[in-house]
Amino acid sequence: MGKEAHVSARWSHFCWWAAMGLAVVAFASLPMTAEAKRKAKQPGPFTKAEEILHWINDYRHHPEPKRLPAAVRAMRKLGLLKDIEQAGIYVGFIAGVIGSNPDKAETLVADMFPMPPPDQIVVVKAIAYSGLSEWKDLMGKFVERMPARKIVIERYLYGKMPVLRELPLDNPIAVDANWGYYFATGSSEPIQRLVGTLAWSRNKNNVERLTVGSMVKWTLAQNASRDGDLLGYLKTSLPHQPNIVAIPLRDVIESAETFELSHIRKDAMAAIEELKRRGSAASRKFAWWGQAGQTVFALGCVAAGVMGQVYMGVPCVVGGALSNVALKYLAPAP
Repeated sequence: MGKEAHVSARWSHFCWWAAMGLAVVAFASLPMTAEAKRKAKQPGPFTKAEEILHWINDYRHHPEPKRLPAAVRAMRKLGLLKDIEQAGIYVGFIAGVIGSNPDKAETLVADMFPMPPPDQIVVVKAIAYSGLSEWKDLMGKFVERMPARKIVIERYLYGKMPVLRELPLDNPIAVDANWGYYFATGSSEPIQRLVGTLAWSRNKNNVERLTVGSMVKWTLAQNASRDGDLLGYLKTSLPHQPNIVAIPLRDVIESAETFELSHIRKDAMAAIEELKRRGSAASRKFAWWGQAGQTVFALGCVAAGVMGQVYMGVPCVVGGALSNVALKYLAPAP
């Protein structure tokens, strides 16, 4: 081989190794780049109630169960779990995440601790509402961490307190909890329960049921106008409903499809006002009205994604709504 040929061969050999080296370096850099991108996309901590509600609203489309303990800690810090009467949506959501992740359930609950005794009732209810086939076993694993909640734990374990599917829906707390479970899972089961209460939106004798039925009708229409899966389920279920449910459900579907929602609230307020004129003592239970208002406005915020803004002519109250605001916009006029 001549000198020039030898040099050419060595040069080709060198170029081959150089190319391979560059390829190896490029290949090795890919995981680092992907890791850097992953870290860049990692969400920051929850600092506002609005951020938590946005996350809840989007969760069923992009589940992130590992963020649940951090979300629960933020809920506690922000005071969203302080009043269990107004924390139904959060309890239901936590329950749904636990129930839809049976292999991670124990870890998810464990990572919520330490937790002060007043807030532990949320964990107790969430486990009981989770729908897990072995929820009692899961509850038993945390009894020692929650000695202050021993009585309520025992009541759930011995069937003396209802789980979510048994919870009477004639109060706003139960409505909230079912919506929270839906936001966590996208399951039709809580929606099916809520749809059944639409019959109450035509109730002319019971103010509590009239309000709950009207509240469910409004929130179903709001959410279905922005959630194709929910709208599809409502349409599928329509032919199977009794007439007393089918009539308001048909209105919900039409309102969601046309984005004409305001008449639902107007019709509800007119019916409630009529009950008041008839002298129903129940229509003057303003403490109860405050709870009803919290459900309507908080769920309206989640559905619309307009936290802290005006929606449909009423203020969007995030989480534990102030009863005086709810009363002003929902309760019958004096």
